Amino acid sequence: PSPYSHNSITSVVVKKTKITMKCAILASLIAGAAAFAPAQKAAASTALNADFSGEVGAQAPLGFFDPFGMTKRCDEDRFNQIRLVEVKHGRVAMLAVVGYLTTYAGVRFPGAEDIPAGFAAWGALPGMVWAQMIATWGMMEAANRDSTGLSTFPGDFRNGYDFGWDKQSDEWKRRKRSIEVNNGRAAM
Repeated sequence: PSPYSHNSITSVVVKKTKITMKCAILASLIAGAAAFAPAQKAAASTALNADFSGEVGAQAPLGFFDPFGMTKRCDEDRFNQIRLVEVKHGRVAMLAVVGYLTTYAGVRFPGAEDIPAGFAAWGALPGMVWAQMIATWGMMEAANRDSTGLSTFPGDFRNGYDFGWDKQSDEWKRRKRSIEVNNGRAAM
């Protein structure tokens, strides 16, 4: 047979394609590894070494809870942002736990009696329910923020409405905020 037969050309093309694919995969792995390489950091000032051990949520038995060390080298603004995210996710998690337990107990909205409880419900939801959930999430995300600039702590979304909060003592407020943070942690 000729050295340029169809079979030999096909095998050369297949070998070159395999080599090219292996090189592309190797390049992707190297680029992916480089993305996780430590970056050069400038020297941090001592102002970033704040002590947050007395903040809301630091109580027995855990004390100040920072398992990933996110607050070791941050200033007060960064800590407040981290706390805001923690409170917000904790509130969502607490609502999710209540919703999970409610549907598991058999409580359903009218028209949704045939939707199963728990995680099996995700696959059984009609398209309009998905649309309503996404619209609700969007509205909640837009509404749950400090739109007046009057918040006194991260997660204070009263927006000018006082539900008796300002009439309470500072000790009571701190206790209630600590309860909320720790219940949110438990729900997450």
